[in-house]
Amino acid sequence: MPLPEIETWEFLYPGSDTTLEVSVPEFTCICPKTGLPDFATLVVTYVPGKTCLELKSFKEYILSYRDLGVFHEHVVNRMLADCVKACAPKRMEVKGVFNARGGIQTTAVAKYGF
Repeated sequence: MPLPEIETWEFLYPGSDTTLEVSVPEFTCICPKTGLPDFATLVVTYVPGKTCLELKSFKEYILSYRDLGVFHEHVVNRMLADCVKACAPKRMEVKGVFNARGGIQTTAVAKYGF
């Protein structure tokens, strides 16, 4: 499914190892098996190269998952691939801590450049 593009802006200190963390405490998507909503806290942590993620477009990107049927493992991997494509970071991690459902809580982590 096509998702909105994530815009970027120029990082003025590309030689530094500045770590940025973007937290999304109200992420939602749809369980592809049951059609019920899944809720999670997502955390994107990265060391930028030449550009950083522009947060308004990132928010629109995140909101597009609201109607998407997707497994937890696929959320973090798709988001990692899209964010890496957008800003070419030195390193990036996308962590999803999904709320418990049926007594099972899932945490999924995808990494790039480690």
